Amino acid sequence: MTADVRITAEPIDNQRCKFVVSVPVLAGGVRRFTGPDEAKGSPLAEAIFAIPGLAVNELIVSGNIITVVKQSSAPWQAAGKPVGTAIRTALASDVPPVAASPKPPGAVNDDALYEQVAKVFDEQVNPMVARHGGRVELIDVQDAVVMLRMGGGCQGCGMADVTLRQGIEGMLSQLVPAVRGIVDITDHTSGANPYFQASKK
Repeated sequence: MTADVRITAEPIDNQRCKFVVSVPVLAGGVRRFTGPDEAKGSPLAEAIFAIPGLAVNELIVSGNIITVVKQSSAPWQAAGKPVGTAIRTALASDVPPVAASPKPPGAVNDDALYEQVAKVFDEQVNPMVARHGGRVELIDVQDAVVMLRMGGGCQGCGMADVTLRQGIEGMLSQLVPAVRGIVDITDHTSGANPYFQASKK
């Protein structure tokens, strides 16, 4: 089964990399882990946090996309191999690679959150990015994590991550403080001006 698994690494910057897996890793929902304690019971997360020297401090799993955030200065070309091995090993096991999210008491209502986030996107985020010919689409809110896709001038733009982290994330933390995180599910490599082209000499 794992021989057929293809994993594509898409570095966002030196700290963050998106690993796109050819098979679903987590069906439905988003899991965000911020340390080995939260990873207990999810073999995939446990294995990635345990990679020596990588100093992983955040892991977001959604569908077939695994976003890894590390503190190590090791380049992703080197760091990607053990992550890929951890993903393959977890998928080969009979145990689900990622356990379903435990619903905390007083869990936020994702539908209500979606309405609030959609309002912020319509009234503030999209008017801001429209000046650069971009558009941000709200895909879903699951477990208080916002999933979005960038389009237009934002797709493949080298500044997309800055817009996301400083603009959109900052806005949401002020206006919708219940939001716990953002996942960008854009395929930045296939835009009209994909910013990964520059590195392919």
